[in-house]
Amino acid sequence: MKRTFPVIVILISLSLCGLIILQVSWFKNLLEVTRNQFDDNLVDVGKSVSMDLSKSVNATQVLRLPRRGGLTFSSEFHLHVIKPPTVQEKFTPQEVHNRIRSAMDRQNLKHMDFEFAVTDMNDDYEMLSKNFGSELYDTVNNRRLYAPILPNDNPDVEEIPSLEHLIIVVPDFNKQIWASLRWVMFGAIVFMVVIIAAFYVTVKSLLNQKKLSEIKSDFINNMTHEFKTPLATISLAVDALRNEKVQSDKEKAKYFSNIIKEENIRMNKHVETILQAALMEKQELQLNLVPLQVHEVIQNVLENYQLQLKEKDADVQLLLNAKNDMISADEVHFTNLVSNLIDNAIKYSNDKLRITISTHSTKNHVIVRVADNGIGMSKESVKRIFEKFYRAHTGNLHNVKGFGLGMSYVKTVIDAHKGKIKVESTPGKGTSFTVEMPLMPEEDLS
Repeated sequence: MKRTFPVIVILISLSLCGLIILQVSWFKNLLEVTRNQFDDNLVDVGKSVSMDLSKSVNATQVLRLPRRGGLTFSSEFHLHVIKPPTVQEKFTPQEVHNRIRSAMDRQNLKHMDFEFAVTDMNDDYEMLSKNFGSELYDTVNNRRLYAPILPNDNPDVEEIPSLEHLIIVVPDFNKQIWASLRWVMFGAIVFMVVIIAAFYVTVKSLLNQKKLSEIKSDFINNMTHEFKTPLATISLAVDALRNEKVQSDKEKAKYFSNIIKEENIRMNKHVETILQAALMEKQELQLNLVPLQVHEVIQNVLENYQLQLKEKDADVQLLLNAKNDMISADEVHFTNLVSNLIDNAIKYSNDKLRITISTHSTKNHVIVRVADNGIGMSKESVKRIFEKFYRAHTGNLHNVKGFGLGMSYVKTVIDAHKGKIKVESTPGKGTSFTVEMPLMPEEDLS
């Protein structure tokens, strides 16, 4: 796993980068193709509208002259040319706008905005749209198209030319092209987000699997050590009991029998801890709520730790100041909760251990604080202290034993009782756990 994980991450990262580059390249090509297509379609619109206007304007008959030969006229003959009407004379601005709009719709430019104008042979404006003047000279953002409005093209006759021009201006041409591709771009972005999310989930799952693998190895090592020590002690005690001298000495026999019993109790506690972890994993923590006095539970738990406290030459201060310490809790689980906090203070301690257990009550809660002057924890350990199987690094302290389940169990029990817990710790100075438990309602007390 240690070797394959970086390879997997690198391969997926390279694939993702390659896919992003391909997407960007594809979109640039699509943008260029769309721009060229819009240019061609716009030219076709200009041609189509100019021819349409030309046909309508030049529908009026004009005088046609033969190219060669034919009739002769005397000098008194006056030739009057009938000039064809202009676009302005035949159409209103709205009609020209509608023709351009229809031509754009036929060229798949339905949503493209435009401005237009019609000029005469002297380039004077015959008609123009409302915003044409302001958009004409912005050549950076706008696209301009000039389309001549010519008479009907007939090679057999000479016609009087009409030199009008149709000018079409498309404002923010590039922006309108981008707008036409917005759904394609949105789909591409969503697709990439999905791929990146899948990549993130994959890497996170691999990290979790790696973490679980490490936790599993640590747990097996800890469990092996925790069971190996009492089994070895029991084996030595059994061998001693088989000795005839020990059998004849009742005090020694009793001493070794007590060792076997204590180590058996110790292993039972380990088994119980593992079973509790299994129950928490299945979320099957069942509470048998009964009225409990917090002060009484604390004192009873301390009695069970007298031997360990004497070995540590510990100084325990009890400041049980809560005026109301009655709660509704599961006696077994709440007792284990307090026991784990005290056990934690003993485990992670140096010489001259000092433990302070204080309580006080508020209107709705009783507050229990267990503080010690032990080795303390880093900020990282404080954040992760309630994770299952997590054990804080103890530096040069090698006598700390356990499975890393105690604080996880404490958090689970407190949450089940709708309480809160807070941790404060400074490396080298000690740790304090503050537990807040809801008081039993007054009506239940009566």
